[in-house]
Amino acid sequence: MREVTNMNEQEETRQEKKSKLAVVKKVAIAGGGIGGLATAIALRKQGIDAQIYERARELRPVGAGLSLLPNGLKALEGIEPGIVARLKQAGSQGEIINLQNKSGETILQNKSVLMEKYGMPMLNIRWSRLQEILASALPPDIIHLNHRCIGFEQDRDRVTVNFENGKTAEADFLVGADGINSAVRQILIGDGSPRYGGRMSWRAVIQYSHELLRANEVILMTAVEGKNIALIDVGGGYIFWSAGALSADDSSSGNAAAVKSRVSQEFAGWASPVPEIIEATDAEAIVERPIWDRPPVSSWSQGRVTLLGDAAHPMAPSLGQGASTAFEDARILALCIGSASSLESAIASYETARIERTKIIQARSAFVGLRSYDPDSEKYFEEDFSGVAERAKVGNEEFEEWLYRYECDAIGQTLAS
Repeated sequence: MREVTNMNEQEETRQEKKSKLAVVKKVAIAGGGIGGLATAIALRKQGIDAQIYERARELRPVGAGLSLLPNGLKALEGIEPGIVARLKQAGSQGEIINLQNKSGETILQNKSVLMEKYGMPMLNIRWSRLQEILASALPPDIIHLNHRCIGFEQDRDRVTVNFENGKTAEADFLVGADGINSAVRQILIGDGSPRYGGRMSWRAVIQYSHELLRANEVILMTAVEGKNIALIDVGGGYIFWSAGALSADDSSSGNAAAVKSRVSQEFAGWASPVPEIIEATDAEAIVERPIWDRPPVSSWSQGRVTLLGDAAHPMAPSLGQGASTAFEDARILALCIGSASSLESAIASYETARIERTKIIQARSAFVGLRSYDPDSEKYFEEDFSGVAERAKVGNEEFEEWLYRYECDAIGQTLAS
């Protein structure tokens, strides 16, 4: 027992030393999603008092699953050593990817070689389990629920964050990790509402078994009329399904029954198990969302405030890089703050490491999927991604090498030197 106490005391002493060296002592994080949670873990490892302010009244399961790819898993392992092993136990490693048409005919079957090439797999997991595992790495009292950020003021020494509930919080630094509709972004950048990409999406997680849905496999079904659906094993007997269809109108279908009716009609006549899994899903569990994006920007920061994740670089879901790039952001930001001589140099290093890279990933995501059906997509692509468009159009193998071999710690050391 005394040995454990001594280890805890030694860890506290290390954290205190780091805190004395850090350019900020206290950080407020707007947003308790996976990017905000990862950022808090990363900063607290540097001895910094990171506090999360989340608008939800409770951290509850949402109807979604997601894929974590090698670059994001490496970043997360750097933030919290050992966490990837826990995620593997909670999720499913995608070993086989089956591309099919809507009649169920196999167009292509690929065996994933990510683990062999990059040391990390494609890990598919329920969003809620990922959130739980990240939250478990933090003291529960640093996550403040029912705190919707509505604005902030800053001066030379501090930031005061304002919340919808009338409360305020003071910190040395504010990180806006509050998603695509970020209130922090609107004050920093003021670019209004996100843009509708002409596609509606529906998604849910369901405990479901079917002879065509095999463990550690992904089925991607697509149709020429611009519809697609992914059926993904996310572990524990759960299947994540995510469907998309072109739509000129981004308005909601209305109540849960109407949402289920709409997605059932959109995918009526598709091969098994698509109609069956939609029918088996509780209407209340289906999440309907328009696909939105924002054009990239050249700066995410002002004074003592910066952005991270979807608040900084929202992207089309075609590459599955939303979570992974948020974890990269979190790791790099913490490394920059932990090694810089001033907050200004820390922010400059963070933006140097992250903005150009995420622009390329945003561009590739747009190029691959979101607007590929649009006759004007090439014009949109060139206008928004001037300077990175050609790099985003390279072949798949070259792009994957660049994407998955990114090493946050190496980048951080370079910036610190």
